[in-house]
Amino acid sequence: MTKETLVSLKDFIRDVPDFPKKGIVFRDVTPLLQDPAIFSQAVSLLAGPIKRMEISHVVAVESRGFIFGAPIASALNAGFVPVRKKGKLPWNTVTASYQLEYGTDTLEMHIDALPANARALIIDDVLATGGTAKATCELVEKLKGKVVALSFLIELTALKGRQLLQGRNVFSVIQY
Repeated sequence: MTKETLVSLKDFIRDVPDFPKKGIVFRDVTPLLQDPAIFSQAVSLLAGPIKRMEISHVVAVESRGFIFGAPIASALNAGFVPVRKKGKLPWNTVTASYQLEYGTDTLEMHIDALPANARALIIDDVLATGGTAKATCELVEKLKGKVVALSFLIELTALKGRQLLQGRNVFSVIQY
């Protein structure tokens, strides 16, 4: 992965100031999704470090994680597992909660989403504080799966999300 590659992907990420609230700069990936070559490049870079890790399942977090997770699962010849906010899945689930700035939120995964000893790659668009990623790891582990790696298109380094994921293989394509 060259510096030129990273710069070209950053050119397709729009900064939206004061969204969802004042003082936040939202990194909008929708321009990247609109260009088929750039989207394909992003998927390839997300999957690149993982290709030799014998992944059996790609676990992706709603909603932008689904956009990247499904093509990565296909490229790795792996199953795809959606992780959703509480109350959105139609079957029996396992849950994991995580801290927000004010309160908590809960993620769910179907109880039959992974076989025991599944080798999971967790995909999401952004690594920020790490709470969502850590909760997703907990879901995989509740079903006796192994989190082999986590891969993110964007990492917001100032928020130190990697600290919650210490001891895990964490990859990010673009850092801000």
